[in-house]
Amino acid sequence: MDLVSAEWLLAHVGDPDVRIADVRWYLTQPGGGDAAYRTGHLPGAVFVDLDTILTATQGPGRHPLPDPERFAAAMGALGFGFDQLVVAYDDAGGTVAARLWWMLEDVGHERVAVLDGGIAAWQAAGGTLTTEVPAWPPATMRLASRWRRIIDRESLQSALGTVTLLDARAAERYRGETEPVDPIAGHIPTALSAPNDGSLEADGRFRSPGELRARFEALGAAGDRPVVTSCGSGVNACQTALAMRVAGLPDPLLYAGSYSDWSRSGLPVATGPEPGDPPLPTAAEVDEQLGIAVPGLGDPPSAGRAS
Repeated sequence: MDLVSAEWLLAHVGDPDVRIADVRWYLTQPGGGDAAYRTGHLPGAVFVDLDTILTATQGPGRHPLPDPERFAAAMGALGFGFDQLVVAYDDAGGTVAARLWWMLEDVGHERVAVLDGGIAAWQAAGGTLTTEVPAWPPATMRLASRWRRIIDRESLQSALGTVTLLDARAAERYRGETEPVDPIAGHIPTALSAPNDGSLEADGRFRSPGELRARFEALGAAGDRPVVTSCGSGVNACQTALAMRVAGLPDPLLYAGSYSDWSRSGLPVATGPEPGDPPLPTAAEVDEQLGIAVPGLGDPPSAGRAS
């Protein structure tokens, strides 16, 4: 159960084993998600702050993944337990709520879903909003101690050209026509433009499994090559992972640092509508791969030892 309908949630909103998470967040409005929550939210919903609960204070990119054990403790303190179904929602086509879905599911809590269509679907189905903030008792969230389906910048750099890399940002950001937050406009070389809204109907609900599968097949993301999802900072890319799950496709890897990490690294960036070619290795990287001593990189690997 990776998606639930508003009608389903209306029938189960009072169930003791269902906990609702409001994960609204806005790129250019610090604190805007909490303000929206206090203006009105689903009954029983708890606000889960992307910037403090779903993000570490340090790490690659603008929204690095937190330590799973700290994440588990923070969720438990908010009243989310290992024996409960967690339903996350936002007002942005699941592009923020899917971050919580991905995080919980990746470290072992499979009873998690995203409200299809978000808060708008809830209201369209006759659901009401409240300003009452619930006080759920602390619970225990049992999660694994490390993330599983992730790839870092160094590993991705060496794999470019052998993986299908999907960029979930808006097409104009992919092409490099605008960049509101990161230092360089453009995209990671070889990345394919796969904006989040391409997985949604006009009302913000996900397209059918068949339509989603056809979309990813057209992008080359349904073959034998591994798929990596990316976006600006590793948040919206989780919606791509959710859409692939709905489509019945294998789970992709998440480049958690995404473009915010890549664009600050000094590595090449591509612009325009084409993916571009994998960047050529530098002379120092070639020397390192060949086992030649490079000043500042230490001695070459000894014979028989993996480099």
